[in-house]
Amino acid sequence: MAEAADFQGLGPSPARRWLRRTATVIAGVPLLASLLAGTTAPAARATTQATGSSTVAVALDTLAPSTPVKGDTLTISGTVTNKGRSKVTDAQVDLRVGPRLTGRTAIDDAAARSGNSSGEAAPVGGKYKVTFPELAAGISRDFALSVPVDKLGLDEDGVYQLGVSLTGRTAAAPYDQVLGIQRTFLPWQPDSTDEKTQLTVLWPLISSTHLSAETGSDDQQTPVFENDDLAEELAPGGRLEQLVSVGSRLPVTWVIDPDVLATADAMTRSYNVRNGDSVVPGRNQAVATQWLNALEKAVKGGKVIALPFADPDLASLAHRGKDVPGALSHLQPATDVAGRTVETILHVQPSVDFAWPVDGAIDPSIVDVATSAGAHKVITRSDSLQDNLSYTPNAARPIGGGTTAVVADTRLSTAFEGDMTAAGSSTLAVQKFLAQTLAVTLQQPDNQRSIVVAPQRMPTAAQAQSLARALRALDAERWTQPSDLIAAAAVQPDSDATTKVPSTSRYPEKLRARELPTEAFLAIKKTQERLDNFKAILSSPDRVAAPFGNAVSRAMSTSWRGNATGGRHYREAVNDYLTGLTSEVRLIPKSVLTLSGRSATIPVTVQNKLLQGVQDLVLRLRSDNPTRLKLDGDQPVAERPIKIDGGHSQSVKFTGAGNANGPVQVTAQLYTVDGTPYGAPMTFQVKVSEITPTVMLVIAGGVLLLVLAGVKMYSRRKRAVARKEAATPPDGTDGTGEAGPGASGDTDPGQPSDPTPDTGPESADASGAGEKVDR
Repeated sequence: MAEAADFQGLGPSPARRWLRRTATVIAGVPLLASLLAGTTAPAARATTQATGSSTVAVALDTLAPSTPVKGDTLTISGTVTNKGRSKVTDAQVDLRVGPRLTGRTAIDDAAARSGNSSGEAAPVGGKYKVTFPELAAGISRDFALSVPVDKLGLDEDGVYQLGVSLTGRTAAAPYDQVLGIQRTFLPWQPDSTDEKTQLTVLWPLISSTHLSAETGSDDQQTPVFENDDLAEELAPGGRLEQLVSVGSRLPVTWVIDPDVLATADAMTRSYNVRNGDSVVPGRNQAVATQWLNALEKAVKGGKVIALPFADPDLASLAHRGKDVPGALSHLQPATDVAGRTVETILHVQPSVDFAWPVDGAIDPSIVDVATSAGAHKVITRSDSLQDNLSYTPNAARPIGGGTTAVVADTRLSTAFEGDMTAAGSSTLAVQKFLAQTLAVTLQQPDNQRSIVVAPQRMPTAAQAQSLARALRALDAERWTQPSDLIAAAAVQPDSDATTKVPSTSRYPEKLRARELPTEAFLAIKKTQERLDNFKAILSSPDRVAAPFGNAVSRAMSTSWRGNATGGRHYREAVNDYLTGLTSEVRLIPKSVLTLSGRSATIPVTVQNKLLQGVQDLVLRLRSDNPTRLKLDGDQPVAERPIKIDGGHSQSVKFTGAGNANGPVQVTAQLYTVDGTPYGAPMTFQVKVSEITPTVMLVIAGGVLLLVLAGVKMYSRRKRAVARKEAATPPDGTDGTGEAGPGASGDTDPGQPSDPTPDTGPESADASGAGEKVDR
């Protein structure tokens, strides 16, 4: 970004300074030659020279105060390490104050300098130094310099470069020389400016995905975590715990992924953690409860921005997912869930009007996707929406369609992206951050600006602590004042600031290479379709709608960038678990069925092994050969409504009519009420054995003959009994003194009993829903 301020009123531009220095060097060549001619070699070696390389590494661990005022004493501590192969003698650590830097570009140029050079400023000198008689090879020594600010020669307000150097002698060069130097910046603004820069700092609470779609079968639907890593982030000293602890004392705008809150809230109750093929109880309820309580106190009275649930990857959706049907439909529900989640758990009303693409990189398609969920403000960055102005403009600007781009400052937003675990790295980053904020204010002292800092999405604890150090150094508000994102978005835009969104071709290739692939959105589409079919048949669809709906959102999370394998495994796990649940409602396979006669019943069993009932299902039975076998009278297809309690099965009966002998393939398929197939079809064979009219006549004739024979036998028996009774004397004996047949009134043992009545035709009605499933 060009900054005309570097050459308009605040000092010469880098190009003009280079020309002046070149002219000076050329003009001084004759003088330098005469000086060298008149000086002995030993005297020349006695002067401090630069080696052009860093034999000694200088690290600055502390610099306090970071933004001094008149009367302060500047204290710098650090370490010097001899990286050479020989010892350093007569070592001396000095503080050097460079010239005032004019403009933000000058600060960048100074920060890019490395190694030693002949243009180093003279040391402060006097007693403000630390000496080491000897510094052996590979050895480190600590140092501390304390210098009153009035000894530093700070005249005008502005940013000065400080250098802490080590001079000494080596065996190869036994004369004083600069063997190592570390440079940093000192903002000098002892008095408050009239127009302070409004500084908005985003404080993100975002994590990776930890919660699966699986829940327990109990009434509480105990959640199952993929791992227990979140507990480490929430525990004292953990990344998220540090973000809350540090952020609670800073004037920041909280930017929260509601999935973090939902996951932590689930941990406050009974939860399980996947351990291989099994699950084990989670035991970090107290950690999650403590963290949520601390966060609720921290955000009270502050501004909270809720990103769409699970922080969906807007750029991936725009570039890889928008052409997949239904992919964009997840954004609005994710936004709706976000607001409710934050309000329910933290008891604050968040703003859901902001979208935050990865690294603030935008193009027209990303803006379209970002606003499709109802957001009217897009957080971008100045390296994406670039300006060609002589100063840093206000963050807010209209980009068309009622959308406001909130442009974060790239230099400040990326200031702490490096490894901040080393004290030296953190100190340098803090001082450069402070220097850039002062440079912004001094660009146009009479023109108050509003700038935004949007740091990395998931800063480490060390990165957050470094940013916090910089913000605390600004507490005096001598050139900045804290603001919030909502206020920054409402500031009057600069009329000359860029409002044109960069084209898609300008989207950074490095970011594009890390996007979710199109296959990810196709897999999500497949899972969503299966979920929709499943919910349509359930008596209590809410038990699966929430966990699976949230899992689908997590499957397209920005956190999967850089972890393509993990994202794929998560999507597959969600789909596999859902497939397993849907298969719990199924058709029981049948063996070959023989249909004897013109009409008979064909039973089909539907099993529901879920814990809740299913409804709004239809079972259709289709004959592949209607000429040979028809269903329900004279139809090739018959259907029955299905409603089964949880853990039960239902036998559904159809009437089949055979017209010709032979096998017939029959297909049974479940459907939802909208006609979508549910589950796999089940096929079985029906063998039709038709009874013809001739066979019926033969059978009828045979039955008639049997009846006539029975009648004839009965008549003969009856006549025989009558003759015998007539021959029996009146005393009931037969002349031998033994009672005759029938004398006691008993029935004749040879008399046939009543025939068993024929059973009626089997009912084709479905059985009830109360048949228990055998498990």
